[in-house]
Amino acid sequence: LDKLRVIAATYPNFIQIVANKDAGINSLADLKGKRISVGAPKSGTELNARAIFSAAGLSYDDMAKVEFLPYAESVELIKNRQLDATLQSSGLGMAAIRDLAATMAINFVEIPADVVAKINNPAYQVGVITANTYEGQTEDVSTVAIQNLLVSHSKVSDEIAYQMTKLMFENLDRLGTAHSAAKDISLETATKNLPIPLHPGAERYYKEVNAL
Repeated sequence: LDKLRVIAATYPNFIQIVANKDAGINSLADLKGKRISVGAPKSGTELNARAIFSAAGLSYDDMAKVEFLPYAESVELIKNRQLDATLQSSGLGMAAIRDLAATMAINFVEIPADVVAKINNPAYQVGVITANTYEGQTEDVSTVAIQNLLVSHSKVSDEIAYQMTKLMFENLDRLGTAHSAAKDISLETATKNLPIPLHPGAERYYKEVNAL
């Protein structure tokens, strides 16, 4: 693990807890006794679910049913009324939730700032799902944001790491066209609060463009 090197901090993932509106889930506490999916076992999404539920005084034992399923399958089970809610970790505007919002009435469950603070891990920051990100979501939703990192290792040559960094930042428009979350990648945040060292090749690029 000491050979890991960062190319860039990219866009944040947002924890998005979505429920069938008919299930009456308006807060984290309302998840008690409900059927929920939390992502594939030991995936980043599922580890996030454990951290958030623990901070909110909840555990899987409080739920009527817990499924360990990826995005699309979770959404299909909500559509079929076999699940009440799902917790997903991704960039905003994810296709599976857009699809669900277009199919049925849903609501987003807020993760308040005091719960985020109780996670006691600097990787978890207060985030906001901005209003109108999804159909029918007319208000901002407070949640958790976790920065994604583009990670390499020390044996990758400085030149390759430099070119990778340079090409990414010179083509952000193309990346943003491919996925809306990429619009949040910026030089201003690329080197902030990194838990592991920058690759020297990436560092060279940031110094060239006065971003470091």
